[in-house]
Amino acid sequence: MRTQFTASKSAPAKVGAVVIPVAASGSLPSGLGVTRDQLAAIGFEGKCCQTLTLPATEKGTVRVLVGLGEVRDLQPNVLRNVAAAAARACSRYESVSTTLATVGRGDTKTNAQAVVEGFALALHRWAELKNDKGSLPKLTKVNLLTGDKGAAVKNGMERGIATSEAVCIARDFANTPPSHLTARQFADHAVAIAKANGVKATVYNRDQLQEMGCGGIIGVNQGSVEPPRMVKLEYKPTGARGKVVLVGKGVMYDSGGISLKPSDPSHASMKMDMSGAAAVLATMSALRDLKVKTHVIAFLMCTDNLPSGSAMKLGDVLTMRNKKTVEIHNTDAEGRLILADGLSLGTELKPDAMLDIATLTGACMGALGKKMAGVFSNNPGVLEQVKQASGRTDELVWELPLFHDYRNMLDSNVADMRNIGGPLAGATTAALFLHEFVGSTPWAHLDIAGPMDADADAGWLNRGATAYGTRLLIDFVANFKKPAARRK
Repeated sequence: MRTQFTASKSAPAKVGAVVIPVAASGSLPSGLGVTRDQLAAIGFEGKCCQTLTLPATEKGTVRVLVGLGEVRDLQPNVLRNVAAAAARACSRYESVSTTLATVGRGDTKTNAQAVVEGFALALHRWAELKNDKGSLPKLTKVNLLTGDKGAAVKNGMERGIATSEAVCIARDFANTPPSHLTARQFADHAVAIAKANGVKATVYNRDQLQEMGCGGIIGVNQGSVEPPRMVKLEYKPTGARGKVVLVGKGVMYDSGGISLKPSDPSHASMKMDMSGAAAVLATMSALRDLKVKTHVIAFLMCTDNLPSGSAMKLGDVLTMRNKKTVEIHNTDAEGRLILADGLSLGTELKPDAMLDIATLTGACMGALGKKMAGVFSNNPGVLEQVKQASGRTDELVWELPLFHDYRNMLDSNVADMRNIGGPLAGATTAALFLHEFVGSTPWAHLDIAGPMDADADAGWLNRGATAYGTRLLIDFVANFKKPAARRK
């Protein structure tokens, strides 16, 4: 069950617990009934994300203290994690009330949105296949106390509900086992989500993709008994300002194909190799509620990558949508092949900018770890907007070089290019491959292979699929401005 949020000037008559924010210095909230020395004696100093549960008052309300750290540092990205810590500390109670939305510095609307995201994302669980649901959080109702900032808190709350719901949608898809989510099923879900959110959806089957010349997705799909699907989504508001194309990698399960992956924990997580497509679909689901004014078109490129007698082989040559030919040197470098078709189609629409998002390379994860995504771009204006969205959403990115001197690593003797560049600079050569399919379109590529999942609960992240990039994409298109045409 998703978390339900309300906002009110005064606290509800009865809640399971009250969340009380406590800074690391300064006066304590009135009526707390304890001193700083007493709190310090039991280990609570108001440090950021510390929590402490105090016994119920005479009125029978449990008080959960949550540390803010220093108030001067209380930005939205901090508040999001503070709210997440409070959510976990209160997970046993069915309802809570808190003033967290009004304690941060700066814009109240942005702070309230962050608080809602922190609660909702920390409490989210995917438990469809669990028989025993006793360990799941019981907290389903959160009341935000507004004080004299009612309009701003309510506005931020509504935005937070929309963004966190999008993240939960993407997490649910990425956590779903491949036996329960094929390309066809994902396409069906996409159509239903689009219909419910004012988005136009068009689904393309294998025959249509073949006729369109999408040799990348057709080649990757050859080894699977499940047919591929491409879903085109379009959100076009009245008076749209700018046009953006999003392309998401949707490999429903990646065995590596003939270049079989080793049987280890990373192989088991390859149900999440469609996290890019999940993030794009989830992004599209939120645009109407957020009243985004950008025209957004998305391509979800969905297929399995499996070994069989009909599977794509090393040495095969595929012809992509833009007519470029690609020699296959590793069937586990499949994501770039399906993205190439999506990027080619996106380029034909002449957008003001285009972003792709994909769990693309282990090399990027090796370089940056699991806390941030790699970003490559051919346009400084697009790159800067991605970085700004990253900063606002706490979905960290780090720029990696689109170093064209390495392009010759993709040279082929029999085709226009190879699909892999060798053992070195793997994230860069993958980005250079994708760059071959964007032409002069201002473009950025997000490699989320590292942060696609989390090993443990931490802040707004939960163990399992993270839906990383969902809020970043929403923020990017919501604040999009047409970049200059110059190329990097």
